[in-house]
Amino acid sequence: MEYKAKEADAGRTVRDILRGELRASTHEIQHAKWHGGLLLNGGACTVRAVVRPGDVVTLLPEEKTPVFVPEPYPLPLNIPWAEEHLLIVDKPAPLAVQSGARQPGKTLENALYAHLGQPEGFIYRPVNRLDKGTSGLMAVALDAHTQQRLQRLLHTDSFRRLYLAVTEGAPEQDSGEIRLPIGKAPGSTVRRVIDPAGKPAVTRYEVLRRCGNGRALLQLRLETGRTHQIRVHLSALGCPVCGDFLYGSELPELPGRFALHSAEIAFPHPVTGDSVRLSSPLPPELEALLSAAR
Repeated sequence: MEYKAKEADAGRTVRDILRGELRASTHEIQHAKWHGGLLLNGGACTVRAVVRPGDVVTLLPEEKTPVFVPEPYPLPLNIPWAEEHLLIVDKPAPLAVQSGARQPGKTLENALYAHLGQPEGFIYRPVNRLDKGTSGLMAVALDAHTQQRLQRLLHTDSFRRLYLAVTEGAPEQDSGEIRLPIGKAPGSTVRRVIDPAGKPAVTRYEVLRRCGNGRALLQLRLETGRTHQIRVHLSALGCPVCGDFLYGSELPELPGRFALHSAEIAFPHPVTGDSVRLSSPLPPELEALLSAAR
């Protein structure tokens, strides 16, 4: 990230520019100082250095070495927002978000690596994450500064995420709040359960449609970000997500996925401060569940 000083910036310090114009946090500035990532006109500097009009202040966040070497996966992607700082991807399902020892090859990470032309030194920087079986909008930063700024907003009112879910059954109330703590299921590394000793978890819901086949369409908003939060909360309410093989029942109509979709994402742009808001409609295969015979 860099900023070219204007006439009005004369006499300001590098720290002033970093905090005010580049919106860097104290943590980011400290790390940049430790690894030589603070530059003034291309040379190392201190945060106390005074800038003049035309000077260029640069912040180079510390980069982490990728755990896995990416391999291109030529999957066509729907990317409704793309610019120099971030992408917003409409992720299909089933598709794993990140590569790992048990999940090589067909991942969003590798698909983006291919989409971007296999750039040298590629580092994957997802801001929010979706389960393999969940479709919809997901933000991916293109630099460390953007990722850090957005992740600090992730579980605040400034970063809005709305989901749509087709459920088996429906809550009794048309709207409400599910406030149940979530922890790991004993003996499992994947499954989560409602656990009084678990971490606080809050999901707000609104029933958008009740269908004659006993299913319903819900809109959900996360106040916290626990693993499988929506799925665990709806299952606890007695209306699991359709096709949820872990917390409900698998559906042959939804091979490898379940009826959960990230439908809206909104946040202030980490560099410009402008409002970013995108929406994605319910996929046809999920819409079909609302009228299909059970």
